[in-house]
Amino acid sequence: MRIIQIMQDSVESFINVLESYRGRDKVIRTLCYGSQLVGGVLAGKSSQSLLGKSLLLFSAQLSDCRTTLRLFDDLSMLAYSTSYGLGASEEDALVRWMSILSNVADQLYYPCEHIAWAADAELIKTKSDRWWVLSTGLWGISLILSILRSIRSIQILKRKAQMCQRSASAESREEVFSQKAVLRRQIRGEVFSILSSLADLSNAIHWMPPGFLWAGRFPPWLVGLMGTTSSLIGLLQMSSGDQGACS
Repeated sequence: MRIIQIMQDSVESFINVLESYRGRDKVIRTLCYGSQLVGGVLAGKSSQSLLGKSLLLFSAQLSDCRTTLRLFDDLSMLAYSTSYGLGASEEDALVRWMSILSNVADQLYYPCEHIAWAADAELIKTKSDRWWVLSTGLWGISLILSILRSIRSIQILKRKAQMCQRSASAESREEVFSQKAVLRRQIRGEVFSILSSLADLSNAIHWMPPGFLWAGRFPPWLVGLMGTTSSLIGLLQMSSGDQGACS
């Protein structure tokens, strides 16, 4: 009975994830890169592998699906950027400005990708290559800013942990222990964010024009590995939720 209950809870949790747009996108993303990883490995071992080719085609279809669904993300991104504004609630100026610049890059990313998508679909008469490069470049800039922001956030959280320790008294040890546990979870979350962004950044560089660092040099399985790593971290972070901190 215990096993059945666990299975039921797992199925319900998975259904809840699929019912939200962000959750469904993360699942599709994981399947997309996971298929590319396995398909790339199989195709690398044997160019005649039908399963490998099928998985790579399946991955490409899921990628096109996500691109199409992102046609409707502009307003939600604008709403987020507007609500964040100039980051008046942020304690640190560096975190605030990196967040603002990241929001700008993310906001510009969507229309560039839409134009590239429309050009490939022959809805408009323009070359899609430059728009794909521009959207990928904006994605890369956003990822770099995210990495720098997380590094800065870790520094701030470590400083808070030290302050909590110094201000501790015999009566408040339990409370301080709880606060430090929250801060450790936040630091761990920022470390995961860095790893996720680094994995995505490696793919973003791969998709840049040839001659730029390692652009075009990744085999399909490596692209799938980086993307799967990032996607699994995203699912993990979504299931863990946000954590608070001591002030």
